[in-house]
Amino acid sequence: MSANIASDLPWWKGATIYQIYPRSFMDSNGDGIGDLPGITQRLPHVADLGIDCIWISPFFKSPMKDFGYDVSDYRDVDPIFGDLADFDRLVARAHELGLRVLIDQVYSHTSDEHPWFEESRASRENAKHDWYVWADAKPDGSPPSNWQSVFGGPAWTWDARRGQYYLHNFLSSQPQLNLHNRDVQDAILDVMRFWLERGVDGYRIDALNFAMHDPQLRDNPPAPENGKPRTRPFDFQLKKYNQSHEGIPTFIARIRALTDEFNGVFTVAEVGGDDAVREMRLFTDGETHLNSAYSFNFLYAEKLTPELVCQSLAEWPDEERLGWPSWAFENHDTPRALSRWCAPEEREAFARLKMLLLMSLRGNAIIYYGEELGLTQVDIPFDQLHDPEAIANWPLTLSRDGARTPMPWNSSACAGFGSTEPWLPVGEDNRTRPVEAQEADETSLLAFTRAAIALRKANPAMHHGAVTECRHEGDLLVMRREADGQILEFRFNLGGSTLPLEDCQGAPLMTINGASQSELPAHAAIITEMSA
Repeated sequence: MSANIASDLPWWKGATIYQIYPRSFMDSNGDGIGDLPGITQRLPHVADLGIDCIWISPFFKSPMKDFGYDVSDYRDVDPIFGDLADFDRLVARAHELGLRVLIDQVYSHTSDEHPWFEESRASRENAKHDWYVWADAKPDGSPPSNWQSVFGGPAWTWDARRGQYYLHNFLSSQPQLNLHNRDVQDAILDVMRFWLERGVDGYRIDALNFAMHDPQLRDNPPAPENGKPRTRPFDFQLKKYNQSHEGIPTFIARIRALTDEFNGVFTVAEVGGDDAVREMRLFTDGETHLNSAYSFNFLYAEKLTPELVCQSLAEWPDEERLGWPSWAFENHDTPRALSRWCAPEEREAFARLKMLLLMSLRGNAIIYYGEELGLTQVDIPFDQLHDPEAIANWPLTLSRDGARTPMPWNSSACAGFGSTEPWLPVGEDNRTRPVEAQEADETSLLAFTRAAIALRKANPAMHHGAVTECRHEGDLLVMRREADGQILEFRFNLGGSTLPLEDCQGAPLMTINGASQSELPAHAAIITEMSA
């Protein structure tokens, strides 16, 4: 029998979060690009899923060389998405529907068109001369260190006006802020306060472990071979000195002190890289840092395995001071999971398995827009690419554009997106899965997603319970979770062959894809409730 969720938990603990990529969700004015009024128009769809919170990817003023992750004004909306009044209406409507609002913030770098950078590069004596990371050339004129950028090539660009190099861990048009400088930290905190006072409920913080560098500019050591192909110079180094500085948690403590002034604010950081587990724990340590963090455990995984699930959960045991995890299977930077993890003929069954597993993990569950429809990766031709990383590393880097395609709302020519010539193609496969058609089908993935979210909310062990067991036997994943006197057992078959079950006890709470207490067909799962 299901129990009620404990009312003394913070709203975000166990939350289901829905990521919206604004360019691709809904176009309200027919210009081919999704916008804030479009999001507001479609918020009832999100609320009907049972979602607790939306996370909106960057919509701030930007030259869009990295599609909003290169901010030129932290306090304004880019005109292609609307204006501040549109944002205020979005927040008000979301709150009416019971949805919290997270916004995406990039604190490690800005656009080179940001006024801060324009002032900083003007001279070595101005008030913002050290707001970015500047350094002299080596005696031979080469860059100050061997650091490489994520998108390819050296992480340093020469600037003739200052006669120095500036650091950029991503595009050369994304200069690195010097967050060792207290004035820069103060400016960032002022930006956070600006949006908190407009009613946002929290932040997803991008690339946080890039926020500080080694002031000595020491060279990174070479990375040992790991058997994976290296498509960028960035892959040849251990990122010891250009990121992950020990001072980042101290800055995070200042962020937490600010957000604590506003009740119920939630903060979650994206943390990638080889040292992600240690950094996520530092960034979420105790009650003086961020609430949560997520890494790329599943986002870059070529296959979903029971071993991967147990290893990932083991990184976040239910221990004092340890932060609360968040999980995503797909997002704006990685290929759609159904295109990575299963064959086309398996997608219908696997999509249900994947969604139920996401809802069953201890931590927050992040659904990427369209994941509830079973959207797949769209193959974008080179001449239609926008993603700068894909263009630079073509054809060895799979385009991020393929996971950023427009949301299909109906079967019309424009798929209900609002423009017949959207910025990216919808994709013929995804046209067959619009919201309108799935709304009318009680057996659709959309209907199942609503049921899985409701099940998670109704059962405390599934919503916020500790993982007391996680084991794997071949393709079989077995978990046990407990909370508030409730004990649930989860069995997932992540393989393509039927598995017999001999020890499945308790009352079935949910079964999918033909599961029973005696066997699990391919991609089947069963959740049972045990007697306490």
